[in-house]
Amino acid sequence: MSASRPRIAVYSGTFDPITLGHEDVMRRAAGLFDEVIVAVAVAHHKKTLFSLAERLAMVEEASGRVGGRVRALPFDGLIMDFCRQHGAQAVVRGIRNITDFDYEAQMAAMNRKLLPSVETVFLLPQAELQCISSTLVREIAKLGGDVSTMVDPSVAERLVPPTLQA
Repeated sequence: MSASRPRIAVYSGTFDPITLGHEDVMRRAAGLFDEVIVAVAVAHHKKTLFSLAERLAMVEEASGRVGGRVRALPFDGLIMDFCRQHGAQAVVRGIRNITDFDYEAQMAAMNRKLLPSVETVFLLPQAELQCISSTLVREIAKLGGDVSTMVDPSVAERLVPPTLQA
């Protein structure tokens, strides 16, 4: 790889909503790559709490907090096609536990078959953030629990049910 070619990584997910764990992985990736594209999945297969536009807005806000060359883009289809379109050399995946690793290792092997030139890089969030998942954050917020230590305040505000807002 020539020295002039920027090292581009793609960090993909649904980000429904983006958590402090996601932000930590973004920050770590930004320290390793010249550019990080946070690919926000359209996610036709999932019923998301937030629309694609809302999820993109939250990720864009987070990328501003992270700093570095991080930007958010929507994606639909195969992540390897997205990587090819954007000249990425790596896919970044956050893993919290062995269950995540088992799943992500299988995905990495399949992605390598689809596009061998793209490496998968696994990053662990800080220990205190490893128990956080978007699914748990949504459930806790839905039941009126405090998610302030799991998401940015702007995200926590979006999670407050309208009936509980002043």
